Amino acid sequence: MALTNQNRYSMKDFGKLFRANTDIMAAVAFIAMVIIIIIPITTWMLDILLTLNIAFGLIVLLVTLFASDTRELNIFPSILLTATLFRLALNISSTRLILSAADAGSVIQAFGQFVVAGNYVVGMVVFVIITVVQFVVITNGAGRVAEVAARFTLDALPGKQMSIDADFNAGLIDEETARTKRKEMQKEADFYGSMDGASKFVRGDAIAGIVIVLINIVGGLGIGMVQLGMPLEEAASVFTILTVGDGLVAQVPALLISVSAGMLVTRSTAEASFGEEMTAQLIAFPKVIMLAAVLLFFLGAVPGMPPLPFFLLAGAGGALSYFLFRERRQVAEEAIVEAGKETEAMPPEPDDFRSLLKVELMEVEIGYNLVELTDEARGGNLLDRITAARKKAVNELGIIIQPIRVRDNLQLGPFDYRFKLKGNEVASGQVRPGLHLALNPEGELPPELDGIETREPTFNLPAVWISDEAKNKAEALGCTVVDASTVLITHLTEVIKGNASELLVRQAVKDMVESLKDSNPAVVEELSPEVLSLGEIQKVMQNLLREKVPLHDIATMMEELSDQGRITKDLDSLTEAVRQSLRRTITAQHVNHEGKLEVVTIDPKLEKMISVSIQSTRQGSFPIMEPGITQNLIDGIGRVVDSLAQKGMSPVLLTSPPIRLPLKRLLDRYHLPVAVLSINEILPEVRVEAVGVIKENEN
Repeated sequence: MALTNQNRYSMKDFGKLFRANTDIMAAVAFIAMVIIIIIPITTWMLDILLTLNIAFGLIVLLVTLFASDTRELNIFPSILLTATLFRLALNISSTRLILSAADAGSVIQAFGQFVVAGNYVVGMVVFVIITVVQFVVITNGAGRVAEVAARFTLDALPGKQMSIDADFNAGLIDEETARTKRKEMQKEADFYGSMDGASKFVRGDAIAGIVIVLINIVGGLGIGMVQLGMPLEEAASVFTILTVGDGLVAQVPALLISVSAGMLVTRSTAEASFGEEMTAQLIAFPKVIMLAAVLLFFLGAVPGMPPLPFFLLAGAGGALSYFLFRERRQVAEEAIVEAGKETEAMPPEPDDFRSLLKVELMEVEIGYNLVELTDEARGGNLLDRITAARKKAVNELGIIIQPIRVRDNLQLGPFDYRFKLKGNEVASGQVRPGLHLALNPEGELPPELDGIETREPTFNLPAVWISDEAKNKAEALGCTVVDASTVLITHLTEVIKGNASELLVRQAVKDMVESLKDSNPAVVEELSPEVLSLGEIQKVMQNLLREKVPLHDIATMMEELSDQGRITKDLDSLTEAVRQSLRRTITAQHVNHEGKLEVVTIDPKLEKMISVSIQSTRQGSFPIMEPGITQNLIDGIGRVVDSLAQKGMSPVLLTSPPIRLPLKRLLDRYHLPVAVLSINEILPEVRVEAVGVIKENEN
């Protein structure tokens, strides 16, 4: 027992040593390949190496059949080079033995005698057929597929990169996932690029095999007749059989490697092993199998045809289709029974309709064809992505979004959805599961794309729904391609941003204030409820969210409210005071990549006119001016902002503190989306560049 345990541990240690030194062993193997090209080897060693070559080819072929993702074999181009070098080294060694001793070992002798029945003419024909199939059919086809795949993969890189960036910006994936996807995308591009070049190894190997066979035959005839004194017929028989056997021994593993290469590049969209995919897809249509069985039966009944093989295959096909039909029927019946059991197990609903009066803060209603987006068993991940969208709102807006309910609505169209806020529809759209939406944010869609034309629901851009097969083509044409769930989630994210002030309910404010107690209990105790109520704090936060000011720095906000709340209870004044305390956050939102703040200023004379006209109303303070002056002001601001936007600039309107909020309200009433900042909301160290001026007589 002690000896057994000792041996067991020593084998374990040997395994660890082997795995720890695979790099050294690979280097030794390559050096050995070079050595056997130069140094003669014995016949028994050649037999072992030839058998190893065949085994290696089988292993590579089986691995490609069982691989479910081409990225699992990104080392395959290097394997092709290794296998080619190994076969050429063996060809040179066997050629040396054939020409020098008329003996190349048992394996080559067996292939020459048994496989081709000792007839060198038959052997030559078999060798030529195998070589032609490998060189003309498999190698050329695999090389062409690899070339096209490499070109489309490289052309689609920008579009795929934009899709990853879009998912990351929408909060659907985190930074680590985005980095991983980019790395996988780069690996895929590198793989197909390498396969395009590596396929030339196989082609060169096939040509070298033909040349080596011709050299062996000619050289063998010369050596046999001149040096060994053999008659022509005997020399032809001995050396040709050995040469053909050598060629077959080399071409069989070469054929396996070629098939492996072709299999790998043609399974770029594989999601399971070859056997699983082939079985699942070929038997997915029992009607086709039944029709084939009927056709085979009639062919067997044709006079002159051998009936037995046709009738056997027809019977087998009919039996297979029968069992497939019966299996489908059983699955459908079991699903109906299970659905009935679930319905019976459901408790009766009470006659309490108070739940019908409840209004969800926010909910998503979907048509019946979109239900699969929520079914994880069918690959749907809509619920997880909605959670990710809520998490993104926390990261970007600094507020807590309550859970968003998803429900189906049979009154909607099958592909329609809509978002409801407090029971009222705020946005809607349409998506098509199983298809991809292609759009070009920077221009018109390429006319080469075929599909269902539509409008992207979030930004109303022209788009087209395309199939999976056209996805790579669209990305290569520079389009951004996203799936149905991404379209819906992107729309939902923008709706959340646009309605953030209404989504900030009082309970969420209470939770935010309570969480601040852990780190800053003093400021919370000082502020609420003695200075300001929870509702007043909520109103100030909502004012900030209306102008896209994030609420991450809640401690600074509470401190400022605590100080200013003792002086005034006016919500506008409190909001402006908090904005000034958050000037670092506000400034960071609007500076460009060079660290400059591009602003549009107002002529002092016009600014004074606006300041004098400000009046308080129930909806807050507004500048009340003559309609003509107001319209000229709005038109002037709109023209300046639009002209600067065409130059790629997103300037802000810079004003004095007293008129900032009234002017912003006026612009919002006219639906003019421009940020308005006061001088006190900009950090002193930030460089401010005036890029436009609004004047009184702006036309």
